[in-house]
Amino acid sequence: MSNIFALVDCNNFYASCEKLFRPDLRHRPVVVLSNNDGCVIARSKEAKALGIKMGVPVFKIQQEIRTHKIKVFSSNFALYADMSARVMNTLESMVPSVEIYSIDEAFLDLSNTQAIMPLQQYGENIKQAIGQWIGIPVCVGIAPSKTLAKLANYAAKKFPATQGVVDLTSPQRQRRLMELVPVEEIWGIGRRLGKRLNAMGVRTALDLADSPEKLIRKQFSVVVERTVRELNGESCIALEEIPAAKKQIVCSRSFGQRVTTFNQMREAVCEHTVRAGEKLRKERQQAKVLTVFIRTSPFSTDRPQYSNAASSELVNATDNTRDLIALAVKLLKQIWRDDYHYAKCGVMLSDFYASGIYQPDIFDVLNTHSAGNRGDAARSNKLMNLMDQVNRKNKGGLFFAGQGIKKQWAIKREHLSPAYTTRWGELPKVR
Repeated sequence: MSNIFALVDCNNFYASCEKLFRPDLRHRPVVVLSNNDGCVIARSKEAKALGIKMGVPVFKIQQEIRTHKIKVFSSNFALYADMSARVMNTLESMVPSVEIYSIDEAFLDLSNTQAIMPLQQYGENIKQAIGQWIGIPVCVGIAPSKTLAKLANYAAKKFPATQGVVDLTSPQRQRRLMELVPVEEIWGIGRRLGKRLNAMGVRTALDLADSPEKLIRKQFSVVVERTVRELNGESCIALEEIPAAKKQIVCSRSFGQRVTTFNQMREAVCEHTVRAGEKLRKERQQAKVLTVFIRTSPFSTDRPQYSNAASSELVNATDNTRDLIALAVKLLKQIWRDDYHYAKCGVMLSDFYASGIYQPDIFDVLNTHSAGNRGDAARSNKLMNLMDQVNRKNKGGLFFAGQGIKKQWAIKREHLSPAYTTRWGELPKVR
């Protein structure tokens, strides 16, 4: 076979990260909550067995939490990102090429590994290594196309007899599995397209695989036609080792408590702008357009509602946080209205240019090439690099005064676990 892909997917990733440093929770149900401890966004297998649904508001399951002693955690994204990096680094040490698909998923290229060992054994070795070295349980699906690898991983999770690894390179096994999988479970199909396909009599993955490609393309799109070809073992989606450059960056959070003063809102907008600037520099991009938005809660029906946004272009594309903050505060002043109880704000950067590629107009060139501005630009770059270096080691070690100190508006995280892997003072203690 010319192409062999594997999909490695971490099981119940957020919940698994929380359990990893708490052996006392090994067999206990665990749920992880969204921002402001609002809704369930991750569940351990024990919590799933109790019928806890994804997205359910936590206040609706208080009785279940007490009855079944469910352990509740706030989202600890610093922990999850660090554990994800460890998983991905391990995978990269075991195979020639890796595409990081999400925080808990990666596609691997196993095309030339069969000479080393059988694919099933290779998958088992990957599963064992991640479990032993990192402590995170994973499932592995292997197939000649990415879509089939997704189906193989689905089977590895759904059927315990597989022990978490499924080799779906055999056409006979592919057809047997596709006969059992509802069409909406196929990667890229989902409920909306699934309903349309069901109306045409296409109810399983096998039904879709056996559908005429021209008909599918005419009724849907070339993307769905490509899915049909992938289900039949033809690799149409290549491995992408280098992530596509982002077209925009959005930093936004709901407030831990309603914001009613301009100063608090300005702090929050500055905070989001700083985070957006950090992400922009990490992408090695510069932004030309900045948008600020604020809104009240649509669920607070007893209070007046207000929502607004403002955008503006910078004179020159930049990744300098100071320039971004200055514009963000200016835009906030334009849309701010007193006497509202605000629930959320955010910042969006767009219209990106790779660093050093943006072409200014003649007046910008003359202004930039003056001796003073050349020095300012160099000092500004050094300052941003220094802040990034310090904050990578100690988040919040250096910050702008506009971000505030007390941050009473910050998100509520009453069940936050320690930063086990990123702060010396919070390392696990063994007694």
